[in-house]
Amino acid sequence: MSMPPPAEDEVALLAPEVVSGAEALPIDRCLEMHRLMVRARVLEERMIKMSKSGQGYFWIGGPGEEAFNVALGLQVKKGQGPTFDYLHLHYRNSALMLALGMPPIEALRMMLMTATDTHSRGRNFPSHFSNKAWNVIPVTSVIEVQYVMAPGTALMNKRRSPDAITMVLGGDAGTAEGDFASCLVWSSRPGNELPVLIIVTNNGWGISTPACTQHGEKRVIDRGKAFGIPGAVIDGNDPIASWHGVRRAMEHCRTKRRPFMLEPLVSRLNGHSSSSGALRVKDEPDTIELFEARLVESGLVEASALEQVHDEAHAEIEAAVEQVLTEPLPKAEDVELFTYAPSEVDAVYPGDYTGLPR
Repeated sequence: MSMPPPAEDEVALLAPEVVSGAEALPIDRCLEMHRLMVRARVLEERMIKMSKSGQGYFWIGGPGEEAFNVALGLQVKKGQGPTFDYLHLHYRNSALMLALGMPPIEALRMMLMTATDTHSRGRNFPSHFSNKAWNVIPVTSVIEVQYVMAPGTALMNKRRSPDAITMVLGGDAGTAEGDFASCLVWSSRPGNELPVLIIVTNNGWGISTPACTQHGEKRVIDRGKAFGIPGAVIDGNDPIASWHGVRRAMEHCRTKRRPFMLEPLVSRLNGHSSSSGALRVKDEPDTIELFEARLVESGLVEASALEQVHDEAHAEIEAAVEQVLTEPLPKAEDVELFTYAPSEVDAVYPGDYTGLPR
């Protein structure tokens, strides 16, 4: 007697998975994440090289945070306006931007400060992303101001959408700023709670200061307890744990329309920035090495296939660098371009794009 074909949900259960602890992800998803993580790492390492060779003036980025960033970026409800997720990022989110769909060449244009840089036309630091079409609010170098901005976009999310949320990311040291406390207050007011996913990527350092010398609380998320904000600490070096930690946190904000705190524990593999040398730190766990070992141990992928991903990433990034080096730099006469928003004054002073009388 022939057996009936398996139900659709049963077929899904039969899909090969990579296991981490009590959680798992399909191998296809894992390979997608691995490819993005590798591209992000190769991109960051190439930008470090640019900063040391005179092709760039400064570098700051996120080697070591690729797993969490990719897991977050792939689950964003991407689009423009309050019916989509808003992202208030900081300067360690290049892997997140790649997961959203940003071509690596866009980060390289920021590094070289070209006129073709779509984020700021060569005006801002590297990794200070901005993308109106994806609700990526411009990153600022002023530490942690993004936390106090996040409740504003979350208020629009709550008014205009049944499930869109605001995500705000920063480092553990920046939580000492008053803007972080203001975020907790404005996100949790009784009767006016907001769908804010408050993320503190904890790499254990504040520039050159160890976090253990600065925090009286054991976990940063404990600071949310006084405001009734639940939270979770996750292994940000584990892509599978990161994926499910992000999924659960997003589900809370999307369905309950209330804030949630997430504290991924991550590595900082190249110091704070090029100002501190950007030397490789050898005693920090490397999320890519750990993930590749798990993938090979699963028996679902060969080590040679993973090496090919690295080769392809290096070729792609090098080609992008060669392209960027041919692109124009900003002109001195454009220094005031886009400084002022369009206004009624423009009609009075046609051709004067500052919008102000000379």
